Formats: sequence, C-alpha cells, structure tokens
Amino acid sequence: MSDLTNINFDTMTTAEFETYLPDLFATGGGKVSEDPRFAKFLAANPDCAALVSDLETIAEYAQSMFEEPVHEPSDTVWSNIASKLKEGVGGEEDGLNGTENLATE
Repeated sequence: MSDLTNINFDTMTTAEFETYLPDLFATGGGKVSEDPRFAKFLAANPDCAALVSDLETIAEYAQSMFEEPVHEPSDTVWSNIASKLKEGVGGEEDGLNGTENLATE
C-alpha cells in the first residue's frame, strides 16, 4: 500500500493518480469521487473522472452480488407454498396426492 499522507493532491499528475488509485479505493470505501481532496483534480482531468466513475460502478455491482436479496417473498407466499405442499402437487380434486408424479428408481 502506498503512503497517501505525503501526496500533494493539487499538483498530482494523472500517472501518479493512476498509481495511487487502487489504494485510494481501498482506503476510501470505494467512493473516490466523493472525496473533497480530489474534486479539483477530477474536474481538471475528465478522463480520470470517467475512470473513477466506471470503477465505482463496477465496485457497487460487485458488492451487490454478496448482499442479501432485497425482495423476499412475503409470509403469505410461504404459507401458500406450505399449504400446497401439504395438499399435494395436483391437489385432492384430481385424485393426486403429490406422490404419483415422483420418479421411482
């Protein structure tokens, strides 16, 4: 990891920024664009700003892959599934109790 304490963000070159970028993401929680130290630099370097934006988007999508699903089925859905399983796959009205369609070995 680079020592970010001695960096002059006002005179930093794009090459230096690209060198420090992985460490900036690692220590900044993935939101380099919201760090006020880089506002002037990113405004003056649109290519770097676009790179940061792309990397932040990628990081957000990657992180969301490990999060719990936002939409969980309601308790009513689970109750309906449970009652249908108790009734059987085809229901009693057609004479099936749910075991006739199971594969046998």
